[in-house]
Amino acid sequence: RLPAGMVWPSLGARLAPPTPGGSGGSGRGQGSQLTPRGGAGVGAMSRRERGPESGPGGAEAAAEDAEPAEPESPDQCLSLLPWDRFSAWLHCVCVVGFDLELGQAVEVIYPPHSKLTDKEKTNICYLSFPDSNSGCLGDTQFCFRFRRSPGRKVSLCCFLDQLDRDLPVYLKKDSAYYYGYVYFRQVRDKSLKRGYFQKSLVLISKLPYVHLFRTMLKQIAPEYFEKSEAFLEAVCSDIDRWPPPVPGKVLQLPIMGVIMKLRIPTYRDKPGTTAIVQNMHQADAQISMALPTVHEVDLFRCFCPVFFHIQMLWELVLLGEPLVVMAPSPAESSETVLALVSCISPLKYCSDFRPYFTIHDSEFKEYTTRTQAPPSVILGVTNPFFAKTLQHWPHIIRIGDIKLPGEVPKQVKVKKLKNLKTLDSKPGVYTSYKPYLNKDEEIVKQLQKGVQQKRPTEAQSVILRRYFLELTESFIIPLERYVASLMPLQKCISPWKSPPQLRQFSQDDFMKTLEKAGPQLTSGLKGDWIGLYRHFLKSPNFDGWFRSRQKEMTQKLEALHLEALCNENLVFWCQKHTEVETVDLVLKLKNKLLQADREHLPVKTDTLKKLQTHINDIILALPDDLQDILLKTGT
Repeated sequence: RLPAGMVWPSLGARLAPPTPGGSGGSGRGQGSQLTPRGGAGVGAMSRRERGPESGPGGAEAAAEDAEPAEPESPDQCLSLLPWDRFSAWLHCVCVVGFDLELGQAVEVIYPPHSKLTDKEKTNICYLSFPDSNSGCLGDTQFCFRFRRSPGRKVSLCCFLDQLDRDLPVYLKKDSAYYYGYVYFRQVRDKSLKRGYFQKSLVLISKLPYVHLFRTMLKQIAPEYFEKSEAFLEAVCSDIDRWPPPVPGKVLQLPIMGVIMKLRIPTYRDKPGTTAIVQNMHQADAQISMALPTVHEVDLFRCFCPVFFHIQMLWELVLLGEPLVVMAPSPAESSETVLALVSCISPLKYCSDFRPYFTIHDSEFKEYTTRTQAPPSVILGVTNPFFAKTLQHWPHIIRIGDIKLPGEVPKQVKVKKLKNLKTLDSKPGVYTSYKPYLNKDEEIVKQLQKGVQQKRPTEAQSVILRRYFLELTESFIIPLERYVASLMPLQKCISPWKSPPQLRQFSQDDFMKTLEKAGPQLTSGLKGDWIGLYRHFLKSPNFDGWFRSRQKEMTQKLEALHLEALCNENLVFWCQKHTEVETVDLVLKLKNKLLQADREHLPVKTDTLKKLQTHINDIILALPDDLQDILLKTGT
């Protein structure tokens, strides 16, 4: 708790540098002066239930500090509590160290009120350190992903849900998982019993913004290892002043004297385009750094070891096939898994994927059992034990140290699975899979030419990303076109009947459309496209994509039904019907308004206002006693 007389800051307040001895043991900055200052905020976030450490005063303190909000602007702060801004970006920050008796252990969790179950802490402990065989001396960065424990109370943060809706589908957060972004340091230290200093600084977040958090860790981790907890406290205070992660806006995120400038993509962005964030001159002493992306990895660097198989790997990821990446270190395994998942963008990869997976993982038994077929999941592993444990998996990618080639990579044949005995096996793709599509020699030649001409890796990645994008779009456009035809015609929508249902998806009908409107319209690639579609329609990626489209179209039908109701003369209708029928209509219309708000239907604000006016006019035409009841009735 804060000492008497100290006031909680508004979330725009800046933490002054901690005074000597100010951090104490709680990691709370009790010696530093916290000065309240109003700040622009993020919209109507729910008041989260806090632990005892989350500060006195609750809503009253936050309300006093917050500036008055304008309800029409989603960026304005209504009443944010301490740590709400921090929570929009991170769940918590952990420090994992090595204890001679206990092994890996979580030494610090910040902010202190952050909740992690014992199972989550165990997962974080083991996933934050490379396997002993990796031999990662010096500093290593990587990321992992793990399941959240079930039964956790989720705060009703309507504003963050709204932000999530504006994201492209492949960047939407999955509430069942956390990401862990790791900066691991291992250096010789003779003063320690083990002879080595081993520690990881880990950012736990629901957001898949790999490049942003990697850049951030590069800025703060080296200094943290020198300065320890008081520095971490100041870092978290900086994050608690960040604007919310609004897609489409250029955001300025201050972190320990550096301002990171970035833009989070929106679903309205044209796929394959990146908005350039200009590096502005800072009037003060702060250094500014423009991030070209928040989430993309260096695609060309990751695919270099399996250069000649990129098209086959695209098919395997698209079809949700079980895939293992065996790598020498977590850095290589995590980057390769993330590159694989991103290669079918703008489609979302709907199965589980683990950038770094260990034998201690809580899902180890589930994913390595031989009693059933391997699950639809992509695993990144480094422990030699997996070469034996996952021998029965159908597709294995073995990569060595990722280095950019100074010369053209040599042709590597697809290897048979029986040849994969250990992690010492040669790099390559081990599978018996036969690709459906013919190999595109053009992209291989283009990238080989880039290697010969010493084209920058960033430019090579752009070429590769565009190639994957065009391939995915050629594949998905016929599906999009067919699914759009399942929508009922607008003339079928009557205000006096329930909204019409979507027509059923028929695999046979879809296949018939491919002859005249198939991928051949946008792609020159030959091969068994029909076979690829048949396989895809059985995959988790199709299921996830179709459910998303179904939801969008159903909401569109509800919105069109609302508009049809608004265009009717409802008062005139009520004059011809009984009071019971009129009351029934009012209650149904009120429920429609609630549904539009709850499900965020794509309805214009004017339509909702018009419907509310209709409701008010109908109520005023009723007897006084009914008016009193209906005006008080929410539903």
